[in-house]
Amino acid sequence: MDAPINVLGTPLESCSTAPLTGFFRDGCCNTGPEDVGRHTVCVIVTAEFLALSKYLGNDLSTPRPEFRFPGLKPGDRWCLCAARFLQAAEEFAAPKVVLEATHSRTLEIVPLALLQAHAWNPGDRPGT
Repeated sequence: MDAPINVLGTPLESCSTAPLTGFFRDGCCNTGPEDVGRHTVCVIVTAEFLALSKYLGNDLSTPRPEFRFPGLKPGDRWCLCAARFLQAAEEFAAPKVVLEATHSRTLEIVPLALLQAHAWNPGDRPGT
């Protein structure tokens, strides 16, 4: 099996281990056949995105200890579903994207130009 590739065509980098993210909870936005939601976009969440997600029925800010989920806060990195990222972009609430940690399978749902338009740069403040 080949190593996973990011949207830039280079090896997939880790998204976050604190909080631990990824469909497989391995810190990376890896995917496979069992990942129906395609949790492949590494984002840096914002207050606006968290509010939109909660409004849409997926409360990512409230801790859920029974699932070992600490709840997210602005500035946290998280592997987001590609379709939810696309929806957030359409609602003008898309979080910043860490391209190096975003799986190449994202491109089956989200155009590279849209990901690049929301790309996080190392000089950005977290959550901006």
